[in-house]
Amino acid sequence: MRRASRLLGRLFFYLLVIFVVVYSVFPFYWAVISSFKPSDALFSPDPSFLPVPFTLEHYENVFLQANFGRNLLNSLIVAGGATLLSLVLGVLAAYALGRLPFPPKNAVMYIVLSMTMFPQIAVLGGLFLLLRQTGLFNTHLGLILTYLLFTLPFTVWVLVGYFKGLPRELEEAAYVDGATPLQTLLKVMLPLTGPGLVTTGLLAFIAAWNEYLFALTFTVGDSVKTVPPAIASFGGATPFEIPWGSIMAASVVVTVPLVVLVLIFQQRIVAGLTAGAVKG
Repeated sequence: MRRASRLLGRLFFYLLVIFVVVYSVFPFYWAVISSFKPSDALFSPDPSFLPVPFTLEHYENVFLQANFGRNLLNSLIVAGGATLLSLVLGVLAAYALGRLPFPPKNAVMYIVLSMTMFPQIAVLGGLFLLLRQTGLFNTHLGLILTYLLFTLPFTVWVLVGYFKGLPRELEEAAYVDGATPLQTLLKVMLPLTGPGLVTTGLLAFIAAWNEYLFALTFTVGDSVKTVPPAIASFGGATPFEIPWGSIMAASVVVTVPLVVLVLIFQQRIVAGLTAGAVKG
């Protein structure tokens, strides 16, 4: 009886795993095969789960007819700049909040956490006026600074837990040798935070790469427009046609690099999130 219940529990577990995997992977798989199908095959009453017939016309349309290369470069500049700036500021703030003693530390942490609770639409109007007044509207720098609104609090929150988990003896030894707090951070503590930096940097980059609302509101034309609003603006042969094939192809082009990065750094991501979650 006990063996039967154990086998039943294991069967239920594997069925649940299969369901989660299919539920998570199937949308991306369908986007991939749809990007290789002709437009008329996308709406066939008898859909195929294989890209038959096979075509590359949608990828040709994305890169030859649309200004998609420029949009990719804009996304790389904005997401990379926001991630780099978030890491620089986040490391300094997280070290101060995690290692240096000062009374309002908990209050600052709660303020940082509360910043992640505001929906983007709630601050959209104020940011729009601020960018127009400062001349940063429709610029890469303007987008980078607005993206800090959601990348910086996440970076600080994760890195604080990671810094709290580092041995205090290393810090005390550096102080005995005459190091300043900044020197201690840069020469002693920072080299030990590799997994945490990779985790927060990669997740912040993904969030900035996929951001849509700010990029749509704060850009005009293709000179600064990033990938998400560019994909949303794809047009067909007529005003009433939605080019699903080209949209799927562009989505695959945008998603594959992120998947590759996650697969490469998956061990560091798990290590960084675990350390930031359980220490302190």
